[in-house]
Amino acid sequence: MFHVEHVKLMFPEYDIIVIGAGHAGCEAASAAARLGSKVLMVTMNMNTIAQMSCNPAIGGVAKGQIVREIDALGGRSGLITDKTMIQFRMLNLSKGPAMWSPRAQSDRMRFAEEWRLTLEQTENLDLWQEMVSGIIVKDKRVVGVRTSLGIEIKSKAVILTNGTFLNGLMHIGEKQFGGGRSAEHAATGITEQLIELGFESGRMKTGTPPRVDGRTLDYTEMEEQKGDTNPSKFSFLPESKSLTEQRSCWITYTNSTVHETLKTGFEQSPMFKGRIQGLGPRYCPSIEDKINRFAERDRHQIFVEPEGWHTVEVYVNGFSTSLPEGVQHKALQQIPGFEKAKMFRPGYAIEYDFFPPTQLKLSLETHLIDSLYFAGQINGTTGYEEAACQGLMAGINATRKNNKEDPFILKRSDAYIGVLIDDLINKGTDEPYRMFTSRAEFRLLLRQDNADIRLTRKGHEIGLASNRRLSLLEEKENAIADFLKKIKKEKLSPNDGNTRLEELETATIVEKSAIAQLIKRPQVHFSSLEGLTPSLDLLLNNHSEEVKDQAEIQLKYATYIEKEKENSERINQLETLFIKKDFAYHSIPSLSAEAKEKLLKIQPETLGQASRISGVSPADISVLMVYLGK
Repeated sequence: MFHVEHVKLMFPEYDIIVIGAGHAGCEAASAAARLGSKVLMVTMNMNTIAQMSCNPAIGGVAKGQIVREIDALGGRSGLITDKTMIQFRMLNLSKGPAMWSPRAQSDRMRFAEEWRLTLEQTENLDLWQEMVSGIIVKDKRVVGVRTSLGIEIKSKAVILTNGTFLNGLMHIGEKQFGGGRSAEHAATGITEQLIELGFESGRMKTGTPPRVDGRTLDYTEMEEQKGDTNPSKFSFLPESKSLTEQRSCWITYTNSTVHETLKTGFEQSPMFKGRIQGLGPRYCPSIEDKINRFAERDRHQIFVEPEGWHTVEVYVNGFSTSLPEGVQHKALQQIPGFEKAKMFRPGYAIEYDFFPPTQLKLSLETHLIDSLYFAGQINGTTGYEEAACQGLMAGINATRKNNKEDPFILKRSDAYIGVLIDDLINKGTDEPYRMFTSRAEFRLLLRQDNADIRLTRKGHEIGLASNRRLSLLEEKENAIADFLKKIKKEKLSPNDGNTRLEELETATIVEKSAIAQLIKRPQVHFSSLEGLTPSLDLLLNNHSEEVKDQAEIQLKYATYIEKEKENSERINQLETLFIKKDFAYHSIPSLSAEAKEKLLKIQPETLGQASRISGVSPADISVLMVYLGK
């Protein structure tokens, strides 16, 4: 046991202790420290800070929007992704702008290294390598943590970002290993203590595919998947640069022979034999689950993803499995291009503890213990991006609580981050939660291209987004306004424009027509109108692609954007009707029994939040409105 005075010398009292150094922990510690909190990040292994435990990629459908929102608020994930990516693609460009989603293939080792270097260079942030075995609670308030060495470290707030490490258990066939990740120990003690304190817990599972030696693959048997010809990036800051060269990914497919080989391992499958109790991610099933659930399909897509610029290690996306390693290897070698594949390590499934997020406030602080925050997979989410944004919000709100400031809450109409947290707190989740564009009712407002317009002022107001970010935003907004003002004066005559309109397979014009009206046609873009008139060319050449793209979206979808704004404002009116803490729901006879149970458990702060709780009906909300009016 450490002497008390020695501990005080080693560890002064911190404002915030962050437990865990995954994507949630990194954003939480970084944000809190940059807001002025004295922060200690405790991790079991400093060599695996910001480890990409699953695929080496950031972003994707809806997830890419989250990363741009993190960047707009002043977080770090976008900047670090831009510095370490090896490929960039904007997904869903064939659909409307609400669906466009940035995705980057990352250099796994460089990504983790860049995060660590960033944290080491952050003022107010200390690091300590050890397992935290419990929190210290006094009068229902967290006052520090206790480590496996018996050290007690004091703090005003604690953020738990334990990922898959809480009583983690890995499965490969009939073999089981305690651990939170391949070759890393599980974290013990915290779950049991939280249950003693009155928290509900559950088990979830996730999985990962085998990694293979890229030198043993035959890429001529696969389809090449290149990055974008003109790649973009995640961060809105100009010093973050787009790629000038990229590495390709590849696509291949399983077949009936692969499926039959995999089936030979089903008798030893921990999933089918009931050894795995936790619920897995619905939208990222294991390969054995795919061939069992979709027996009518004779093939499944496999994405072959390089893990970095220089390593030969390859991630086999789409082949997540916990079957015996021998079965994995044999089945892999029956995939086109993998006939001589050598495995570096097998795939595995992992079970871990989580805590239903209905036990949290919208600030991510727990109801039961004051100044204790949960972020990331401990809340039942899956994915780096979902974890990172929760960490960011927990770091912000723990700092604000210590400073006696109101919590920073994003509404569903503000950001995907707001949708995610609102879903978790009000609906809960009994399976790993993944963000999709379909979860956002205002997704036309929540586009990836306007994240800075939506959020940078908010980030600046709380002190996280810099003055420079705000200045860059104002310059961008002024340039967009200038372009829109001028483009609305531009007209196109039939002589100048009809040949081009015919080429674009859209109706010709019979008189001078406003460019701002023509651009509303699906076939017409500013880029397709170049070279038609000198004044139009001058205007287009004097503005950046970012400004023209933003203006085009605003013109093309003006009616729909305005309608969504009206809907969001109408719904947000319910957010102004506050419900006092400890409201006596049980004393209102007209409320349904389920509504009383859910409202007492979640303790919504506004009528708007109450209306989104699963099990609370519109009739219950009407009753509440009457009582609130009284």
